[in-house]
Amino acid sequence: MVDADDLRTEFASAMSAMYKQEVPLYGDLIKIVREINTATIKPTSDTVALRASAERLTLERHGAIRLGTPYELQTMRRIFRVLGMQPVGYYDLSVAGLPMHATCFRPQTTSSLDRNPFRVFTTLLRPELLASDAARAQAMSLLRQRRIFTDTLLELLDIAEAQDHRLTKEQAEVFIPEALRSFSWQSVAAATYEQYQVLKNEHPILADIACFQSAHINHLTPRTLNIAEVQATMKAAGMAVKSRIEGPPLRRCPILLRQTSFLALEETVNFKTSSNPSQSQWVRATHKARFGEIEERGAAVTPKGRQLYDRLLEESMAQATGADPEQVDAIMAAVFEQYPDDWTALRQQGLIYCEYRCTGPEGMGALPQDGSRTYSLEQLIAEGHIEASPITYEDFLPFSAAGIFQSNLQSQAVNNHRVLCQEGKSDREGFENALQERPMDVDEWYQRAQTQSLERVCVALGLRPGQLVE
Repeated sequence: MVDADDLRTEFASAMSAMYKQEVPLYGDLIKIVREINTATIKPTSDTVALRASAERLTLERHGAIRLGTPYELQTMRRIFRVLGMQPVGYYDLSVAGLPMHATCFRPQTTSSLDRNPFRVFTTLLRPELLASDAARAQAMSLLRQRRIFTDTLLELLDIAEAQDHRLTKEQAEVFIPEALRSFSWQSVAAATYEQYQVLKNEHPILADIACFQSAHINHLTPRTLNIAEVQATMKAAGMAVKSRIEGPPLRRCPILLRQTSFLALEETVNFKTSSNPSQSQWVRATHKARFGEIEERGAAVTPKGRQLYDRLLEESMAQATGADPEQVDAIMAAVFEQYPDDWTALRQQGLIYCEYRCTGPEGMGALPQDGSRTYSLEQLIAEGHIEASPITYEDFLPFSAAGIFQSNLQSQAVNNHRVLCQEGKSDREGFENALQERPMDVDEWYQRAQTQSLERVCVALGLRPGQLVE
């Protein structure tokens, strides 16, 4: 049987090659990011602490897809399971005016993340939030009719599930191209031109979800160590670049996630003029949806750290109403001075998650022989017995994702569209029912990673449970 980590690496590589062929500008973006990462990474820098090895950076990608129905979501879950990817986190995009919610499919162990941290941010349409009854009916009619998975792929998924979600080498060689069909760009639409125009006039993102024959990848994102430099280089190369970087402002100690992109490209699509085959002709038009995104990952923050981030972000946005992009960045930088920007302070104030390791000889020989004594974690760090490294944030931010989506829609349509999304609220239960699985809680994942590292430290130092006090 093929190892899931190896299969995921092969699949991500094949998807990258496919996307490079479909969107040649993506190849230019990869080249820019690789050159800047090579110039930025240093063996003694904090980027190493953030698990940013050169090997991992070369492999690292995240993609994004938009799905329309629970069946599509459940089938994608089956595909990703074979690739060693499970759902982590719940994201409510209705807070940003988009009728969608999402999860991230990714590996759930640090060892698998280190081997290949491929992620896919996967959104699901919430039709109940669409303001227009006509648009809802049109979208759901199209989504009920389309088939984005091949029969061969579905048969392979049944086989894999009978084999503990694994495939043989021969089966994997068929699985990868069959699965890629579901993510590839299809130039023949599933909707008529009239149907497409109805949904596009309602909102471009609704047309993108419902009118095509695949869940086409709308971006494939490399990770950079210097997103500001990538943004400047893209501008200098003449790319149409997003006006500002989403996420936290520039910091000495990066947290969470910063994202930017080159803007969506015009792509040719062939539409039928009628749903009646005897009366239909073909019309050629264009569609904008796919773009080139870049990300810079920082430290994962605790619930306390996230509350502080959300409060400062809200304060920044309130002050920045009507400001231009440069002014917004300046306002955010000033407001975020309230957020500590030193690794020790961030750790001691409980704002970030850390991985702990022993620095010297293992066993009780490194510490006084006293089985009844308790040891302070901070004291052992200060004495040099233990080192703390921030754990990389492996997930996403809903406002940043929505900001990227919105900036890559046709500006005229965005400015003129009717109210797309009724005021909604989080519907985690509805998403879990659609997925038929509960996504792992993001904070639970990071807390577990931190706790497991402390347990390894105790074993290495010969300490019993309870002897190491945080």
